[in-house]
Amino acid sequence: MEPLFHPLTISLAERAALLVVAALLLTRVKAFRSILHHRATLKEKLIMVLIFSGISIYGTYLGIPYQDAIANSRVIGTVMSGLLAGPWVGAFTGVIAGIHRYSLGGFTALSCAVSTVTEGVLAGLVYHALRKKRDVTWQTALVVGFIAEWMQMGIILLFSRPFDQALELVKTISIPMSLVNSLGIAIFMIIVGLVRTEEDRIGALQAQRTLRVADRTLAFLREGLTPEAAASVAEEILRTTNVAAVAICDTKKVLAHVGAGSSHHLPGREIITNATREVLEKQEVKIAETKEEIGCTEKNCTLRSAIIVPLLTKRGAVGVLKLYQDRTRKLSAVDLELVRGLGALISTQLQIAELEKQSRLLATAEIKALHAQINPHFLFNALNTIVSFIRFRPEKARELLIYLSDYFRRNLHDSGGFVTLAQEIEHIEAYVAIERARFDDKLKVHVEIESGVEQTIVPGLVLQPLVENAIKHGLLPKREGGSVSIRARRVQNSLELTVADDGVGMERDPFAPLAQAREGADRLSGIGLANVKGRLHSIYGPPYGIAIQSEKGSGTICTITLPLGGESVAQSVYRG
Repeated sequence: MEPLFHPLTISLAERAALLVVAALLLTRVKAFRSILHHRATLKEKLIMVLIFSGISIYGTYLGIPYQDAIANSRVIGTVMSGLLAGPWVGAFTGVIAGIHRYSLGGFTALSCAVSTVTEGVLAGLVYHALRKKRDVTWQTALVVGFIAEWMQMGIILLFSRPFDQALELVKTISIPMSLVNSLGIAIFMIIVGLVRTEEDRIGALQAQRTLRVADRTLAFLREGLTPEAAASVAEEILRTTNVAAVAICDTKKVLAHVGAGSSHHLPGREIITNATREVLEKQEVKIAETKEEIGCTEKNCTLRSAIIVPLLTKRGAVGVLKLYQDRTRKLSAVDLELVRGLGALISTQLQIAELEKQSRLLATAEIKALHAQINPHFLFNALNTIVSFIRFRPEKARELLIYLSDYFRRNLHDSGGFVTLAQEIEHIEAYVAIERARFDDKLKVHVEIESGVEQTIVPGLVLQPLVENAIKHGLLPKREGGSVSIRARRVQNSLELTVADDGVGMERDPFAPLAQAREGADRLSGIGLANVKGRLHSIYGPPYGIAIQSEKGSGTICTITLPLGGESVAQSVYRG
């Protein structure tokens, strides 16, 4: 009874299995993993040429001598090099493996050498054709392996002499070699696919963990790398990961240490570990694989290894993140990728915190500059008015100076630039008292404040410039004078402040560039309304601010809208 498989098939299958095992070990090589993700460097490609050439040569040595030839699995290494890394890697692998086969001699030496190079190039061309659409599947690899083997058989018949001996050889080895080797190539590609799937799964898991940490730690780092923020972030990382301990340091001391070893790895201590100093200096990830490298002198400390990553901003390294493992578990590649991701995440959050701080400082500087513009403007007008009373009405001048000093006393103690609405009204009353001295009965001011809004926090000097503009540019041009109405009321979740006058009005929008250019020294005096608008936008942003309705000869209405309940946010922006 004839055996189900030719003995040569079984022998080749046994040898091909050894190559598949070698392929499994190959997937642990870093250069091989880079090849899988199409990002290998030239150096890594050269390494892969050497590795795949070694597999091909090993396949030759595992071959079975037959009729002055060798039935072998050399094609597995050559074809796989082309399918995974492209034509050049496939061709160079084929050249090295082909030269080796030629050196062994035999009447098929030349044909086998030529076919080996051709197989590598063929596989590389398939890789090149499919790389933009999809990765090479095991089904494609099976077909390519089968075609490569039959191409080898054709080259043997074409180059090997005597022809009768070559034909007899092909009849015997063609089916076993094409069957076993194409299956070996397909299995090799299945292993590669499993590696890709495993890496994608690990990557998804790491991304999930990193995003979870990001979501829960973003608020902690808004004020920068403080001990409180570091402790909160370290606690969250420890809960999210499978490490034994987590520590965060700045450039001088330990800010937080949670988990194993927390009894003696105490926050506040200066950095004494050389590995940590090295990471801060070189700004590169470092793995401490021994207790000595960790730098712990405590005899009973369970920590045995650590991964240390720098925390970087534009200023350079501002600290380090450490993930520790104890004697029960070693640090893995998964841990390394996780801590890299966490380090990058925290670094990004710290940079955002610095940008937010700079933004707050810029807003503070802008607001203070605008505020400084308004105070001298009012002071100049007030002093001119008082000077006019000193000689003829000294008692009135004294009264006005008291109003002025009271105004500036309040202004210098306005809680960092913010006052209650009641205090702002008192400021206006002091200002109006001085202006009434100038206009006498020509100026009337009405104040109407809705009950309950008096203690609402508003920016200091937000209404006084509007009242000043209404008097100076709205009422002063009218011989008979006029009135100014000041109102405050709630409108849903906002505070609406209105300053209306029955003066001469305006023809143009005071915030339009052309209007500002023509009337900057007149209606706005280069300061008043424009500065109020600038301050409100700096503090609250849109949609809050100032709106103006005006008609020539019919007066002007200025309406300021502020958020209710946003006082703490406004003050934090102002104070930085």
